[in-house]
Amino acid sequence: MIIDSLDINPAEFGRGTGWEIKPQGACKAEICVPLGPTDGFDVIATTERLGMALVRDERAGLWAIGPETLGDKALVSAEAPELVLEDLSGDEFHLSSLRGQKVVLVAWAPY
Repeated sequence: MIIDSLDINPAEFGRGTGWEIKPQGACKAEICVPLGPTDGFDVIATTERLGMALVRDERAGLWAIGPETLGDKALVSAEAPELVLEDLSGDEFHLSSLRGQKVVLVAWAPY
């Protein structure tokens, strides 16, 4: 979920993440995670409780909220491991050659 401000309401959070904020906590399908006593919706506390990454892009003035990691099985960094594949010319392409740039990886499988 990409947002330009941390000042969002529970409905916006729900639309973007699939987590509905209810009196009993944050709920998605059959799972509800208690959020504890609050004086209102706090996106920072909620993302921390759900194990979601919350990352700020200063230059773009945007925030990104990542998926939940309730089982603590998240990547410890946003740095991808080295990946070497052949390009269309048959030459080796190293993912690390793009280090420092924003990269979107798209994978496809024919099955």
